Amino acid sequence: MKSILVPVGTSKNAVSHLQYAVDFAYAFGAKLYVVQVYNVYTKAGTMMKVDEMIERESLGFLKNHVNQVNQRNVEIVLKVFKGKLADTLELACKTLDVDLILLEPRTNSVKDEVYLGKTSGKIVKQTNIPALIVPEGYTFKPIVKILLAMKSAIIKKEDALTPLMDIKNQFKAVLNLLLVKTTYHTEGDLDVKENLAKHITNTTIAENVTTYQGVLEHYKENNPDLLCVVRRKRGFFMKKWENNTILKKDFSSKLPVLVLKGLK
Repeated sequence: MKSILVPVGTSKNAVSHLQYAVDFAYAFGAKLYVVQVYNVYTKAGTMMKVDEMIERESLGFLKNHVNQVNQRNVEIVLKVFKGKLADTLELACKTLDVDLILLEPRTNSVKDEVYLGKTSGKIVKQTNIPALIVPEGYTFKPIVKILLAMKSAIIKKEDALTPLMDIKNQFKAVLNLLLVKTTYHTEGDLDVKENLAKHITNTTIAENVTTYQGVLEHYKENNPDLLCVVRRKRGFFMKKWENNTILKKDFSSKLPVLVLKGLK
């Protein structure tokens, strides 16, 4: 993992989240892009220098946050982009060859009942960027045990598991697999091929209506430091995202959640 991106919002957790991102990047010797995205529409000729002003203020905002953390000699690059959030971040990650994006659950939401706010939810739902959702106030520590929860072990994209394997190898973590047989089960979903099986320590097969319910049932017995799920059309979070927010009553995690891009 060579390149990590972290969007910085206006939440009270922004500085501690940035510190986690710096510590995480340091563990990998990775470059860290610290970014803000803005989108302003103005009538032609009314505010000629609005973009320059916003970019200057945004860079100042980012510099202020970076100056509040222990930078640990990590290479930190500040970037300000204009455009629609999801599309702009996806293009930026592709252009900058970003391996992983680190997200706060709530970048600017003040509602205590919200687990994943509109901004973070939109990034995870509307992009195909591998994302690590870090709980508010969470302090970085080495990852010892990972739980990978999936309803299908069919993997067609060769690089889909790369962020997971990078984390597993970097921390020499134990990787356990939870396969959940759901309503949408098809033949072959529970067949774990060698390219994944060789990395797994223990496999549990459960039968639940959703992958999420399977995680709730088997989460404690696995006691992971990191939960890893897969982004799918009928995936872990999708039904809960008619809007881009997720309420804590529907899902909440006190541990980081790694969301992989689609495997097929």
